[in-house]
Amino acid sequence: MADHAAVKHDYHLVNPSPWPLVGSIAATVMAIGLVIWMKGLFGVEKGTWYVFAAGAAGVLYTMFGWWSEVIKEAKHGDHTPVVSLGLRYGMILFIASEVMFFVAWFWMFFEMALFHNVRAHSHIDEVAAAWKTWPPKGVETLDPFHLPLVNTVILLLSGTTVTWAHHALQVGDRKAAKIGLLLTILLGCSFTAIQAYEYNHIITEHLFFSPDAQNSGLYGSSFFMATGFHGFHVLIGTIFLTVCLLRLLGGGFTPKQHFGFEAAAWYWHFVDVVWLFLFAFIYVTFGGSGPHPG
Repeated sequence: MADHAAVKHDYHLVNPSPWPLVGSIAATVMAIGLVIWMKGLFGVEKGTWYVFAAGAAGVLYTMFGWWSEVIKEAKHGDHTPVVSLGLRYGMILFIASEVMFFVAWFWMFFEMALFHNVRAHSHIDEVAAAWKTWPPKGVETLDPFHLPLVNTVILLLSGTTVTWAHHALQVGDRKAAKIGLLLTILLGCSFTAIQAYEYNHIITEHLFFSPDAQNSGLYGSSFFMATGFHGFHVLIGTIFLTVCLLRLLGGGFTPKQHFGFEAAAWYWHFVDVVWLFLFAFIYVTFGGSGPHPG
């Protein structure tokens, strides 16, 4: 099309891209591979991991390719003020959807913690006994003021460092931005390592799933679903921030144009806030108190 006939507006019309289709196929393969790995499927034995690995590799490849294209669009000036505003709205809506995702897990835990006494009125003795107390009888809970408290301090500190890095970038202090971002990534890795240690302790010591515990599976399932998905979000956020650090080291981002970094900071603050609710309610208020690992 000739230049004089080009449409001039503030919006960015994206060129046809293979990434949505490639990403969907890879995610489907990864999901099927996870089922095969855990349960076996289509005649493939349980424990076979290579299908999941292939899907995960496809998802990572999609992330790299798609994000690279978005970065190129930003460098070419396609992200006008109107487009940037749309990107911000999109990130806000994404975080809002993630909030509702966690609401489901909190709802499940609260429903069992607050209304277990209702089920204790059952005429079936086994059901009444199982729901008589929360946490269920026989479940050995964690001490919230040991490793969970350490992880709380780590995430609160990481929220401070990522805010420092963001402010430094806004004022053009790239060195401070790199240091703050690196510290945030290291704190995120520390959180993941501590949570992995805590999970290993729970599983090896059979704290939530002891044979003599009644209804312990519900407590363990709700605990691992809520804290485990949060841990997964911490891992994703750490990857998000690592990509931002690599871009920063490569000369990317300016005080005026750094939405990728801003979006990562928003996501990280969301992860921080969710953990505060997890710590306050699942570990402290309704989680009970018990011996700590080690």
